Amino acid sequence: MKRSRGAEMHLGGYRKVIDMDSIEIDIETFSSNDLVKGGVYKYVEADDFEILLFGYSVDGSEVEVIDLAQGEKIPDDVLSAITDKSVTKWAHNALFERICLSEYLRRNYPERFVGYGSKDDTVGKYLDPVSWKCSMIWAAYMGLPLSLKDVGAVLRLGEQKLDEGKSLIRYFCMSCKPTKANGGRTRNLPHHAPDKWESFKKYNKRDVEVEIGIMKKLANFPVPDFVWDEYHLDQKINDRGIEIDMILAENAVRFDELAKTELKEAVQEITQLENPNSVVQMKEWLAENGLEVNSLDKKAVAEMLENAPPKLAKVLAVRQQLSKSSVKKYQAMVTAACKDNRARGMFQFYGANRSGRFSGRIIQLHNLVKNGISNIEQAREILKSGDYELMGMLYDNIPDTLSQLIRTAFVPKKGYKFIVADFSAIEARVIAWLAGEQWRISVFENGGDIYCASASQMFKVTVEKNGVNGHLRQKGKVAELALGYGGSVGALQSMGAVGMGIPEEELKPLVDAWRAANPNIVKLWWVFDDAVKKVITERITETVNGIKFSYKSGMLFITLPSGRNLVYVRPQIGVNKFGGESVTYEGIGATKKWERIESYGGKWVENIIQSIARDLLLFAMKNLSDCFIVAHVHDEVIIEANESMTLDEICERMGQSPSWANGLNLKADGFCGYFYKKE
Repeated sequence: MKRSRGAEMHLGGYRKVIDMDSIEIDIETFSSNDLVKGGVYKYVEADDFEILLFGYSVDGSEVEVIDLAQGEKIPDDVLSAITDKSVTKWAHNALFERICLSEYLRRNYPERFVGYGSKDDTVGKYLDPVSWKCSMIWAAYMGLPLSLKDVGAVLRLGEQKLDEGKSLIRYFCMSCKPTKANGGRTRNLPHHAPDKWESFKKYNKRDVEVEIGIMKKLANFPVPDFVWDEYHLDQKINDRGIEIDMILAENAVRFDELAKTELKEAVQEITQLENPNSVVQMKEWLAENGLEVNSLDKKAVAEMLENAPPKLAKVLAVRQQLSKSSVKKYQAMVTAACKDNRARGMFQFYGANRSGRFSGRIIQLHNLVKNGISNIEQAREILKSGDYELMGMLYDNIPDTLSQLIRTAFVPKKGYKFIVADFSAIEARVIAWLAGEQWRISVFENGGDIYCASASQMFKVTVEKNGVNGHLRQKGKVAELALGYGGSVGALQSMGAVGMGIPEEELKPLVDAWRAANPNIVKLWWVFDDAVKKVITERITETVNGIKFSYKSGMLFITLPSGRNLVYVRPQIGVNKFGGESVTYEGIGATKKWERIESYGGKWVENIIQSIARDLLLFAMKNLSDCFIVAHVHDEVIIEANESMTLDEICERMGQSPSWANGLNLKADGFCGYFYKKE
């Protein structure tokens, strides 16, 4: 029901607040900047950026489409709603609409644009996200796909997204190649294809209708307010961005081109191959020289290098350098950096909808190469100076050196420093707390080393890092990383146990020793698995170790201590490949398609532990929301801090446990610096 709100104070004085509660928005746009490679923040900076169509529905009413490309205007009350915090703005992937409309208002209605943030912050060019909500996030919260088309299909909506949308977007929203046939134009306008344009307007309208349909379907399962608060914090971090050292990034791209040219010429001189990067050509050459190979991936080449003759070893080693793709991160930085040299939109809230963790976008900060260079400051300064010859003299493998310097391209703005803090052994702490594995809890309370303690518990001897029985610490570490979620010999092998020097015949005893040392964690796998099966079969609610399992409307709900739900769509009991009883549900699988996924006790525990770790990170980020958080990587937070702020202050705030995690011992460590790195 609509209600009148009268007048309200806004920046710039009083104005009448319009009579609406919410508005659903979908826009179609044009920009010569590449949206996929550069992200929406860079996309809207192009001089030719414009909004072509503005589809909307007020409070669920009939959808209207405003043809901005042909001179129509957005109604005054709708323009007012965009900046009115009392009106909820909905969109699917609302970040796109919000940032595009920010730029649209700044260019066309500067008197209406209202930014947010302090004068020292870097979010002021964008609309405050606090009154925006996103149906894509709602879908992700419910364990559904992220794309509008796929959500509509899974929910079996009567109105589905129109299939012709992709071709229409390519035609109207992207630059085109000039040809004689099209008169040499570089973009297509409505008058170039009136029929297509009418179809495009129908497509825009249908998208809004599908978004409304999704919201109606999910109406009985609202996203909790505290999760929307987390989303708004995420949007603020995306708006703030993180500064790129553009000189360093551009030099890295140039250095890589020079190094790859030299390496290619060196291989060609030995092999006479036209393209040393060609897998087919390289396999043929190796075969002609007595080495038959099935694969040239990183692992296979590393194994061949151990026994290959000198000539072949040299070629393989150089080819490994040629195949180094880490420099693409630098290219992504250059492409994505906005006019103020800050990369924005790096994080997808609820990108992993099984746990609700973030995923990376564009530069992908979540999979950066670790730096192992002893004097990273020196290598960084050489790269920044542009002295390629000096780098070649001091470092044998330039592509590898460049990959290790990627993190250092992220820098704080002038007059600030980075404070980087992350949780110590967060998943190990959470699983000990949830399972009630007291010896592990005591290790964390006493500031011990969990890998040494685990080895001590497994082998019944004292293990000290770099001390007595120190060689066993590695076995404790591998076991800790591989076995906590029901893994066995295969998990140890995947973790690289054999390559670390652990004989194959020791793997099964290692599994047995770890499980014997952690009976409460092993028990947790089975009690969670039993609870899930019982809830699905009997349609009841079970609470185990503080985790609530319930079933409603064809979905399994797992309620975490924070109050957040994990949702599994259409679960059912089936038979696994071993002939035993198992649970399957529908979700995005390894193929990136919607399919049936099998789960089991250890996997339920993994999902729950990682989800709780995620909730702890968000709790810490809320505690630190008065700081300028510019990025976060897994369990690590990167803050752009003034010189007076201390690492101890940040770690102390980050180490506070929420009320719902009573008894959980948290610890954060970190460093301060003037570029990002991995300590």
